[in-house]
Amino acid sequence: MTSGVGAPRRARISARTLRTDRWWLPPLLTNLGLLTFVVYAGARSFMGKWYWVEEYGYLTPFYSPCLSESCLPGSSHFGTPLPELPGWIPLGFVALPFLLGFRLTCYYYRKAYYRSVWQSPPACAVAEPHGSYSGETRLPLIVQNAHRYFFYVALVVSVINTYDAVLSFTHGVGLGSLVLSINVILLWAYTLSCHSCRHIAGGRLKHFSKHPVRYRAWTLISKLNVRHMQLAWTTLATLMLTDLYVMLVASGAISDLRFF
Repeated sequence: MTSGVGAPRRARISARTLRTDRWWLPPLLTNLGLLTFVVYAGARSFMGKWYWVEEYGYLTPFYSPCLSESCLPGSSHFGTPLPELPGWIPLGFVALPFLLGFRLTCYYYRKAYYRSVWQSPPACAVAEPHGSYSGETRLPLIVQNAHRYFFYVALVVSVINTYDAVLSFTHGVGLGSLVLSINVILLWAYTLSCHSCRHIAGGRLKHFSKHPVRYRAWTLISKLNVRHMQLAWTTLATLMLTDLYVMLVASGAISDLRFF
């Protein structure tokens, strides 16, 4: 190693770290959390069933928007401009790659999986296993610079998810419609707390006093941005719980609790 702890002017210490605390626990928990979501979301995206409850208008966010003729009747809120899809293509494939890109290039998630998956570094005062560092200047990490463009698509998908949630109230009010709504609110909070959103609102302004509206937006987004990490994890959980609830109702495993 010619960089990091192996740099010529660094002290020669054979041990990876001198820390005696459980420094490995946060990376481990992060890996388990990310793995849980990847396995669940992957399985559900390719399952191709139990994603739509016609009686109550519940559509899981993993399948929204559903634009193929393969979609169940009523689940295509924006029509079916696409033909039937083979089973190996998820019905929500239009939005899923962009949402995945938005999460993967997110500033918080980058920190999370750099430290946990790539161990670069896994914790303070713990040597990383890599011998060199090239930054985000070449593939695949250069794609991180496209985060702002993934953000634009995520805004559109958030609007679509909001439409799905509002549409469920046209069938009355049930627990499912509330679950969809809470999920959408948290998704909006996560999306708008994004660092790119904060920069777009006021990052390039030289005089806040000349742009009071943008300054106000920047101030509000900055308050959300402080909670970006918490919102990142919370929305992973609400996405899975929302999908699970819709799946259970659609499969007949449980009945939806109706209020009105």
